[in-house]
Amino acid sequence: MLTKNCNQSTIFESDQQAGEAMTFGEKIRSLRQDNEFTLRELAEQVGVGFTYLSKIENSKLNFGDAPSRKLIHKLADALHADEHELLLLAGKVPETIRHRVIERPDAFRVIAGMNDTELDAIIDSAAGKSARQ
Repeated sequence: MLTKNCNQSTIFESDQQAGEAMTFGEKIRSLRQDNEFTLRELAEQVGVGFTYLSKIENSKLNFGDAPSRKLIHKLADALHADEHELLLLAGKVPETIRHRVIERPDAFRVIAGMNDTELDAIIDSAAGKSARQ
């Protein structure tokens, strides 16, 4: 039986040490606990079975059982979380980002080759321009 390992999609948490990654399932569990939901309470709120939610949190989903964009949206709302972050952790590209990549693939190829220092400089520059406008 093929299984999808949700550990493949990770993102760094700002409150974790650099280099320590969090999976989609770990992020959902952390958010659920922070919001003081039980598995059953959150599952009911987003319209799934608690066993499915448990499989998400423990990265035990079968290959075809990955959470849908619609479910990720519901989870983000219920957990007061950043939907884009959850989509990325689940290995899905948010639509706004996907459209920009299609519009400017040349820019994203350059960005993909940059190191963190170069990316931080671009973000700082863009943030400065936004503040001045």
